[in-house]
Amino acid sequence: MSLTNEHIKNRLVEKFGEALTNFEESYGIMSFHAPKEINLKVMQFLYDEEDLQFRFMTDLCGVHYPDNAGAELGVVYHLHNLVQNVRLRFKVFASVATPQVFTATQLFATANWQERETYDFYGIDFVGHPNLRRILNVDEMDYFPMRKEFPLEDQTRVDKDDEMFGRGGSVGI
Repeated sequence: MSLTNEHIKNRLVEKFGEALTNFEESYGIMSFHAPKEINLKVMQFLYDEEDLQFRFMTDLCGVHYPDNAGAELGVVYHLHNLVQNVRLRFKVFASVATPQVFTATQLFATANWQERETYDFYGIDFVGHPNLRRILNVDEMDYFPMRKEFPLEDQTRVDKDDEMFGRGGSVGI
């Protein structure tokens, strides 16, 4: 039997009901949202079920949505069924005030470094991680550089002429 996105969605809804939301498909990959409290249960279910077999974590990354009050930080999991070559993506969200998400290191060994990188850049605390510390930035950093908390350009510069970049001024002379 070929594993379809419809079958995956039906199995997930059968197991977790209304807890899972925002099912969509783009470029053939199904994605959905799950509450951060059950991220491990969802992954374990996708891993254990014989008809699903999502036993490889391709990627785990963080995202910062500063305008999403109460759910500013996201963790995106990309899982792969290697037997039938089917991929899926699911997301969990946490607030900046309580950025805790359960670690997936017991299920996927690759989550170790990916969670450390996500912590390093976004400040998401992976509860239960065996060695959660910075790996790319210096330990003395007291901020998380991939969060959208700073302007992209130095607003105090006086030597920069926006007209040279097509912004403002007399465009189209």
